[in-house]
Amino acid sequence: MAIEHPSFGKLEDDRIIFFDTTLRDGEQSPGFSMNLEEKLRMAEALADLGVDVIEAGFAIASPGDFDSVKSIAQRFSKDGPVVASLSRAHQADIMRSVEATKPAARPRVHIVLATSDLHMRVKLRMSREEVLESIASSVGLARNHAADVEWSAEDGSRSDIDFLCRCVETAIRAGATTINIPDTVGYSMPEDIAAIFRALRERVPGAEKVIFSAHNHNDLGMAVANTLAAVRAGVRQIESTINGIGERAGNASLEEVAMALRTRRDVLPFRSNIVTTSLLRTSKLLATITGFDVQPNKAIVGRNAFAHESGIHQDGVLKDASTYEIMTPESVGWTTNSLVLGKHSGRAAFRDKLRALGYPEIGDNQLNDAFRRFKDIADRKKVVYDEDVAALVDDEVLRAHDRVKLVGLTVATGLNTRPMATLKLEIDGEEREGMAVGDGAVDATFNAIRQVFPHEVALKLYAVQSITGGTDAQARVTVRFEEHGKLVDGQGSDTDTIVASARAYVHALNKLLVKRERTAPAEIVPSRQPAA
Repeated sequence: MAIEHPSFGKLEDDRIIFFDTTLRDGEQSPGFSMNLEEKLRMAEALADLGVDVIEAGFAIASPGDFDSVKSIAQRFSKDGPVVASLSRAHQADIMRSVEATKPAARPRVHIVLATSDLHMRVKLRMSREEVLESIASSVGLARNHAADVEWSAEDGSRSDIDFLCRCVETAIRAGATTINIPDTVGYSMPEDIAAIFRALRERVPGAEKVIFSAHNHNDLGMAVANTLAAVRAGVRQIESTINGIGERAGNASLEEVAMALRTRRDVLPFRSNIVTTSLLRTSKLLATITGFDVQPNKAIVGRNAFAHESGIHQDGVLKDASTYEIMTPESVGWTTNSLVLGKHSGRAAFRDKLRALGYPEIGDNQLNDAFRRFKDIADRKKVVYDEDVAALVDDEVLRAHDRVKLVGLTVATGLNTRPMATLKLEIDGEEREGMAVGDGAVDATFNAIRQVFPHEVALKLYAVQSITGGTDAQARVTVRFEEHGKLVDGQGSDTDTIVASARAYVHALNKLLVKRERTAPAEIVPSRQPAA
């Protein structure tokens, strides 16, 4: 049975709406802060991926969050996905979301209010009747200013089902067009989720007129299973994140849900707009932006997802790939032949490679910088792999608007010699130089950065991995800072591990500056972002 929806028109029953909350719930993860340019780049990638709804942020959280939501809304002012902003059931929150999303061609206000007895008693300190009144007034206010309003029952999966039915009925009567029931703390089993949605669809008047949505957290590793159970129980919007990022153990992984729907159409006969061949590229982009690598055995996008080491498996795959692969690597964006570029490759070939890797058109200045660095790497490597190209272009494109940039680095080290680093940074357009010694080449480099740009942080992680094989492979370095209990990660790559380390440190430093700016108080500061 088709549903008429203000943002999607006539929605057939086999259509699944993908609601991505990477930029809101995902960014609430420790260390995952993004600056405005990174958010815009990620939003464009999500749109290219075919995401239907982008939750761009929590507009009232800070001036930076408001600007991010508004900028993304402006980016999709003519077409593209629905742009949503999260709000608590407060007038100030709702009006801030209305203002931030207004430029979008299809804006959405997303309201969240807890409905479990535990949350109502401990967090809200509200009675059931007060919660019902709040739902009616907040949804009604939002609907007066926006045609598309989503209402979410925080901790809905642990709510009394009779009261939850009353809450959903109240939200529908007030004008909500989408009803979301989150498993906020990842407590439920698939059969629990299915039972909740079946009860709501059967018992609530007007349920046939709205889209039901599922938002599942992964605390027990059940997020994807619970999401698929919800779909089979009638849910037609799923809320997920790229790489499954999010608070605590994260959210349902978009790429896993999308490929489950594609691969198991025998039991999940549904369709979506997700361009699955863009999944890997989007995953890698997020990893580069956040500085958090995907675990090797991660389904769909982990580097071992299509790797076969067992002799029995290898023999089977060589005879017929379907013996051990239920989907093709190409269907999610992996390529079988990446040995394309070398030191004799020209600018046209380099640009074609960027298109093949799923990059949007980049500016001439950024292309020139990336091509110059490619030539430098090509002079040092026999073969430049796709992974090498992606790493260097991400460094150039995503760091173009950083306040602090690495300009030059010289390190002197050796046996029985105190390592010394001479370093040049560009800080807000001004070049500064410094020199420092250390217990090793990396320590000297980091000390030199602190000498040029004084700051106090705790270095909690320093990790090095090879992007490709061989002694001439690029190194990818990850560093993690802690400042006042807040974490940020940074990544850098280069064939020189020391240079990669400096790039990673500077990347983390820029993310720390963004986090400082974004934690500046807004006119109205929420005590805590809703978990949903």
